[in-house]
Amino acid sequence: MMENKRRDRVQAMVVRNDKILLVKHRMRGREFFCLPGGGIEPGESCEEAALRELKEESLVDGTIVRKLSIQFKPRNLGEVHTYLIEIADDAVAGPGVDPEFPPEKQTIIGVEWLSLEEIGEADKAYLWASGLNRIDFFHEKLLAMENKIFK
Repeated sequence: MMENKRRDRVQAMVVRNDKILLVKHRMRGREFFCLPGGGIEPGESCEEAALRELKEESLVDGTIVRKLSIQFKPRNLGEVHTYLIEIADDAVAGPGVDPEFPPEKQTIIGVEWLSLEEIGEADKAYLWASGLNRIDFFHEKLLAMENKIFK
């Protein structure tokens, strides 16, 4: 049985024209989208890690705007730090690699700019938890959502 050990991680949230840059993965028989991100290397700051992960997984350079959130992983296995990052207007994202996996087992199969309406409910829940609601456009969308109470 594989031992779970604590490892802090980072995520890069990049928004352009009200769409979010997401990396598409295929892993363990399923496909899903997530923010570019991964583990923090020894001696690396959270900010450095977020910019490195963005470059590795989506082939673009960015600049930190601000921290959006800190989440705590289940079973106290680490923290996830999410940063709002801007990239150049002419930057073109593409599928990079996840160095945590060997070349023959790469999980990254694409990158896409998706609107909130194009994102599945489970993936969207992770984005809200990552601080999406702290970006003006998405905060306004959240305030406009219907808020029925079911009893």
